Amino acid sequence: MTGETTVRTAVRFHGRSTQRKALRALLDGLPHHGGQLLVAGEPGLGRTTLLRWAARSFRAGPVLHLGPDPGAHVTVGHLLDTLRTASAAAPVLVCADDAHLWDAPARTALGRAVRRLSTADRVGLLLSVASDRPVPPEFARLPVVHLDPLTPPGAAALLDDATAAAAAPAVREQLLAEAEGNPALLVALVRRLSPAELRGHRPLPRPLADAAALAEVAGGAPSGLSAHARDLLLTVAAAGQGTDGTDADAGLVQDALRRLRPEPGPGAGAEPVPDHLVLAGDRFRFRSPLVRRTVHATATPERRRAVHRALAEVLEGGGHRLTGLLHRSWSLGGPEPAPAAADRLVAVADRLAAVAADGAVPASHGLRATAYARAAELTADGARRAERYTAAAEQALLAGCPERARPLLAAARDRAAPAAVRGRAELVRGVTELRDGPVGDAHQSLLLAASLLAADAPADAAAAALAAADAAWAAGDLPACLATLAPEPPHRAEGPAPGSDGPAGARSAVAHPAAVVHDHRVGMRALLEGRLDRAGAPLGQVVERGRTEDRPEALLRSAAAALLLGDVDAARRGGARALAAARQHGSDTLVPQALEYLAYAELRAGRHPQARTHAEEGLRTALRTGQRNTAAHHRAVLALAASIEEEPDVVARHVTAALDTARRHGLAQAATLAQWAAARADLGRGRPFDAADRLGLLVLPGPGRGHFAVWRLAVPCFVEAAVLAGRHEDARAVLTDFAGWAAFGADPQAAAQLARCHALLAPAEHADALYRSALDRHDEAGGDFERARTALLYGKWLRRRRRPREARGRLGTALAGFERCGAGVWAAQARDELRALGAAPQGTGTGTPARLGLLTPQQLRIARHVAEGATNREAALALGVSTRTVDYHLRKVFAALGVRSRLELARMVGEAEQAHEVQGAREVRRAGPQEKTGAQH
Repeated sequence: MTGETTVRTAVRFHGRSTQRKALRALLDGLPHHGGQLLVAGEPGLGRTTLLRWAARSFRAGPVLHLGPDPGAHVTVGHLLDTLRTASAAAPVLVCADDAHLWDAPARTALGRAVRRLSTADRVGLLLSVASDRPVPPEFARLPVVHLDPLTPPGAAALLDDATAAAAAPAVREQLLAEAEGNPALLVALVRRLSPAELRGHRPLPRPLADAAALAEVAGGAPSGLSAHARDLLLTVAAAGQGTDGTDADAGLVQDALRRLRPEPGPGAGAEPVPDHLVLAGDRFRFRSPLVRRTVHATATPERRRAVHRALAEVLEGGGHRLTGLLHRSWSLGGPEPAPAAADRLVAVADRLAAVAADGAVPASHGLRATAYARAAELTADGARRAERYTAAAEQALLAGCPERARPLLAAARDRAAPAAVRGRAELVRGVTELRDGPVGDAHQSLLLAASLLAADAPADAAAAALAAADAAWAAGDLPACLATLAPEPPHRAEGPAPGSDGPAGARSAVAHPAAVVHDHRVGMRALLEGRLDRAGAPLGQVVERGRTEDRPEALLRSAAAALLLGDVDAARRGGARALAAARQHGSDTLVPQALEYLAYAELRAGRHPQARTHAEEGLRTALRTGQRNTAAHHRAVLALAASIEEEPDVVARHVTAALDTARRHGLAQAATLAQWAAARADLGRGRPFDAADRLGLLVLPGPGRGHFAVWRLAVPCFVEAAVLAGRHEDARAVLTDFAGWAAFGADPQAAAQLARCHALLAPAEHADALYRSALDRHDEAGGDFERARTALLYGKWLRRRRRPREARGRLGTALAGFERCGAGVWAAQARDELRALGAAPQGTGTGTPARLGLLTPQQLRIARHVAEGATNREAALALGVSTRTVDYHLRKVFAALGVRSRLELARMVGEAEQAHEVQGAREVRRAGPQEKTGAQH
């Protein structure tokens, strides 16, 4: 390694927005009241950095840093008493880093002083403690801000900042995987590398995260422990190497310890569990993953091998073939003669790969990935090693760990490997990028995979080509999609390439039946060419197979085919079956996709609350499994669902997040849906000019037109907005295309929406019949929301034609429909129209005041302040309570009133106040003159 550093001197703060928000709330409140926060996180997650940020951000008064010398804190109580007096002039912030390292008297003094402080004392106290051990009891009652590992995007941004984006892609992937979101470890690993290693010109050191780097970040391995406690920690750490998590079966650990120490010292069994471990039920777990890795890495090689050998013996004796073999492989090494050792390594590697490929062996995808990777490490032949790394990446992808799959794919690169092996690697790479990367890159990788696999694995080649079409579809590239879906050449029966020890029994990353792939390709191409007569049969076959399939990949294709055909019920069934199958098979990576199809099906059916439920879960699982592209689709669905509700801030948040990913990764479909959601929110809130401007870019011809399969869905919104904005010619310009779409039959709502659009543009003598025709068609198609929108427009039209009795009926029907599907913003429009007719809309009168009567006096005061537009902090200041108190009571208010947004709360409070005024006026009118006189006296 050269003396040249690879780490930039100034590295910006990355992530931690939630934690900084909590600290900012404390700092902002100090001019008015005191507060305390405990920042907890494992070593290396940035506790010190966060405290320094808080100290730099505080401008209202002095900042005091309490040093690390425990002996200096015996007078902390006196010091804080002095600070309390000083805070009368200006608020004071006290920062105490690594408070867990102080001696007991200092912690006791500080804890006692904290308890004596009140909110009236303008003293803010920020403490940090390491979470690799229990929180000291003196600080246990303090509110805690937890630091978690950085998200993959946050870690990637930190790495690019620290290296000026100089790391080669393969090196970057390995650094991110090894750091596991720990920022200090990531920087330490970069610091280990020379510029040549960072740029990929020289091989990386092995292991990348060695004992020295881990110990540097963790502050060394746990010390001051007995021999038994050290062995217990090492055995738990070693046992975790062979599982998908950081915990270990307590029985396995104890059995291994008995083999490791046949004659334990006196009292060994009575020793307490070390602070770094938690015993929950029958599982041991490290409080800190970093400490677990450090314990394992810093142990002597001889003791580490002995522990793995003991674990292997216990596991093999219990019939756990794969985990037993893994630990056996880790126990190899030592003084054995070189030829014998080499033979044993080859034998173990072959057995590991064979057992990992055996679908009859019960094992998770994550465990199979570990086994394949270990087999690859022990394999000398380059081509066979590349094949095993590729199989490991496939299983890591199925386990929902793309961040783990990428470095495995980097390790699999070998130009001497057969085309089939390189094709499988490109297939896994393309599928990974399709879910979490630029879809244009995914398209090219998948096309390359299809060409490399064509000769030896034609079924996999066809699956790769279909996945490439998915990438072109996501990008909105219709010509590329059609070219990719070109008729495939005849191929042999599906199966692994000859001589492959890939996952024959274990599922691969694209385990599609060949017939499903063929029918989907044929039907999808015919559909895109506008030949519905040729698309229906093959796509119908894909849907029909979904009734009996149990493989999640085939069920996902069934749901997708049903959506293409407009069979919403079949899409819901296929999506639900795919979700159940993905969960049953442990295919974490497919769960968010199944939820995506379910959410789309519910949206197409007009069931927005159900779509929102599926998309919320889909977003959580997509982010957890590193699928930012899938997350963007779920955010677009959430924006569409929120666009009919009274949550403009929610719409804006999801639209912004969806577009951020969509623009960087080329997701035209997600971008179109998100922009449609923003425009529909404008239309629902009475801003037709804004809505028409947004939607015009999506639906009118031009280079900015939306996704080829999505923009037509937004046409009815555009026509409504354009008519209200006086842009009748633009509205008529898109109806010819939309009429063809309605005749196509793939959208059950389109025929009714087309009649509604014609009614909006028709002269008075024809509009009435068109509205009635639209409502009749809605009755055939179903869907509360779209029918209610037509009834609302019809009711408005009738009111303006001075037909109040008919208008009242249509508007009442619209209001009921909107309320049934949770479309609060549209329900408000219906209520306004009913008020203009002099009718009493539902949701006003005695009902709303009665519901407000459910609130406590404190909750009612908070509700009124918030309804007037106050923030939680402003309401807290006005009422003389803490922001946390307002947060707590406001949640209770929302639950008691059944509202979901501040806008809805404001409307309810306003209606209640208006009802009270009306009631008061009535009482005054009913009161006689004497009562009025008496009141004056």
